[in-house]
Amino acid sequence: MTIDLVVPEEVELTTLLDELRKLSWASADVLMAYARGEEPPYGFQKSLTVEEGGDGPVSAADMAVNELLISGLKNNLSFKDWDILSEETSKEETFQRDKHKKDWCWILDPLDGTKDFLQGSENYAVHIALIYKQKPKIGIVLIPEKNELWIGIIGTGAWFENRDGIKNHFSFSERLDITKLVLVSSKNHQQSILKNLLSTLCFGETKKIGSVGCKVASILRGEADVYISLSGKTSPKDWDMAAPHALIEAAGGIFTHADGTNLIYKDTNYSQSGCLIASHGKCHQKICQKAMEFFSLEEPEYLV
Repeated sequence: MTIDLVVPEEVELTTLLDELRKLSWASADVLMAYARGEEPPYGFQKSLTVEEGGDGPVSAADMAVNELLISGLKNNLSFKDWDILSEETSKEETFQRDKHKKDWCWILDPLDGTKDFLQGSENYAVHIALIYKQKPKIGIVLIPEKNELWIGIIGTGAWFENRDGIKNHFSFSERLDITKLVLVSSKNHQQSILKNLLSTLCFGETKKIGSVGCKVASILRGEADVYISLSGKTSPKDWDMAAPHALIEAAGGIFTHADGTNLIYKDTNYSQSGCLIASHGKCHQKICQKAMEFFSLEEPEYLV
């Protein structure tokens, strides 16, 4: 019988989760310091403003959390035979894609929701995902300003806890009628095709939040029911989707392409192109069906 692993056989899950908690809350300390213009902990330098000749608080925060997470995963865990893919390291000139071929891989987004971070909003997050053979197994979404650490383990379940380790219950909404569902949408990515699709689907209400992790957390809390991503000139990347995907699936929700196929990670360009739909799962198939009908009739070239 095949065992569906969520961590390598040599790794003890409880030990791994304890380390992820430490790294997550350390990341929260760093991001919140930069967000408030304070001196960051752990020896990271206070950011310069762009006017002072620096790269600004976002770049400084991204790189600090990136360094913290990668060094923690490399140095504080005995198991070493996994890749680490981060949004930040993928930008480096020395990055070599063909070296990232191991079955186990961490996918990191040190700061998801950059514009919310800059605007002083609470809707930014840290994404940490562990994938195995291109499929998500563990998803961590940290929302520092809400004091929420969301943890999802495929086949086990999902929960969120505060800095004191107190676990909290959550529940999806009971909304089933598509016309009553609450969509959670991006504040800054509203291309015309998406607007037309949403007009066709006729959801009951739309809430706008920046970070994908924060969007999915709002679905788990029952505040929203569905999230739709539609790539345009650019596509979201693995680090945008992997942790939220693992989290909502572990909780019993669904995250797929509009045609119902699964998201695959570490594929071409690390892109997640097309129409992606995450929901509480109770009418996911119906949403996907209506979306595919829209593309077939109104935007057939989008499916090519």
